[in-house]
Amino acid sequence: MPVMRESDKRTLLTPFRQLLRRIEVVEGEVPIAVRFEPRPNYARDRVALTTRQGAIFCIDRSTALHLHSDVTLDDGKVTLRRGERADFALAFDDHTLAVYPALGDGATEAIERTLRFWRDWSSQLVYDGDYRDAVMRSVLVLKLLTYAPSGAIVAAPTTSLPERIGGVRNWDYRYCWLRDAAFTASALYDCGFHVEGDAFVNWLIYSTRLTHPKLQMLYDVVGESRIPEQELGHLDGYAGSKPVRIGNAAHDQLQLDVYGEVLGAIEEYSQRGRKLNRDQRTLVRRLADRVAKRWREPDDGIWEKRSGRRQHVHGKVMAWAALDCAGRLLGTSRWSDEQAKICDLVLARGFVNGRFVGELDGVEVDASLLYIVRVGMLPPDDPRMLATIDAIRAELGKDDLVYRYDTRLTKDGLPSGEGAFLPCSFWLAEALELAGRTAESRELFEKLLARRNDVGLLSEEIDPESGAFLGNMPQALTHIGLLNAAICMAQRNK
Repeated sequence: MPVMRESDKRTLLTPFRQLLRRIEVVEGEVPIAVRFEPRPNYARDRVALTTRQGAIFCIDRSTALHLHSDVTLDDGKVTLRRGERADFALAFDDHTLAVYPALGDGATEAIERTLRFWRDWSSQLVYDGDYRDAVMRSVLVLKLLTYAPSGAIVAAPTTSLPERIGGVRNWDYRYCWLRDAAFTASALYDCGFHVEGDAFVNWLIYSTRLTHPKLQMLYDVVGESRIPEQELGHLDGYAGSKPVRIGNAAHDQLQLDVYGEVLGAIEEYSQRGRKLNRDQRTLVRRLADRVAKRWREPDDGIWEKRSGRRQHVHGKVMAWAALDCAGRLLGTSRWSDEQAKICDLVLARGFVNGRFVGELDGVEVDASLLYIVRVGMLPPDDPRMLATIDAIRAELGKDDLVYRYDTRLTKDGLPSGEGAFLPCSFWLAEALELAGRTAESRELFEKLLARRNDVGLLSEEIDPESGAFLGNMPQALTHIGLLNAAICMAQRNK
């Protein structure tokens, strides 16, 4: 039986849009089949491959892919014997011809340099609580989802992985959601990764300045706000789940909550000793003024429903949080009257039948209500919050998993049915911890950790019956939820 070193199986990325793979046989004999079939432009373009000087080239319009190796690739079959190794380098460029790294000793140095980088980077982790390995893996996920030139962090690197097999809830998540902002900044800073935290907040300030005082829910990695949604009808989709989409029409929705998220992230930045300049303070003031003017309006909600705008309680809570952050950042009580009005409205019409509900004067609960604890509108052990936590577990929970809302009861413009939403499960663990229900929080958190795959990754959703991952993966918001829940437990355990 041939054996390969585990370290040699890892795929390593170099800084120059290149992929290096080394295979070294330490025992026995290994037949290797090399398959190289590029499908550019979402498989809409047919391309011809050419071989020159031992490399295989694919050039399509302005895109170039080169596969290079120190073994012959003519028939795609290679056999390695004990002590032999083969290096493969795939280089990509969409503007000019790609430059692939040297093989042999050059590849060895590139691999060692990559390993040194990741070891040095990982050593910055300051988290010293329980579940440290899980925390490290989740921080690595965020780093790998980061577009280095801008500091933006995408929600996931995939598109159209279904939230229900065979269903239509298939979205493109290769963009940056403002919804995740405050959670992301907090997690990065608390784990000791201040460079990444600063880069993310700086991208956030830059991208929002392009459209302010209006905020979109999502932007691309360079701050582009125009993200039209298209359906690729020629693709079958994962397990027959159509349509496959690129772009995301949700970018043009109104979500009041994003103002609270953005201002929360800026406050995290300020609390780490970063001084806001005049333009940044002006941005804070204008965003808060917009919230004060528009918080009474219905919005599309955190979950990007496609059924029209409604009076979502979570949006009101985050509008309150936006004004709360802005007041502290600028040292003013300018918006305190509006804050009080929002709080009064939420408590009067958002608390129905003994628990908070998803919409003003509504009936159904919504897992986004767990945010009320995190932003400080009520103390975490307030009886109204405790009752809401219990209602969410009873009405939306299934063991350790939580649905974000009941798609059978809450009309969202799409056919009902989706998986349990993993970020909400981690929000529940954090809310339980903050409420002093530590034993429940730990039990829930550990069950969720057991659902990770073999390399510690988690998706957006999960099928409670089969345990199969659903939705795009790996999902930044899920791993951010894991990080913040773990940090919360560690801080309260000191």
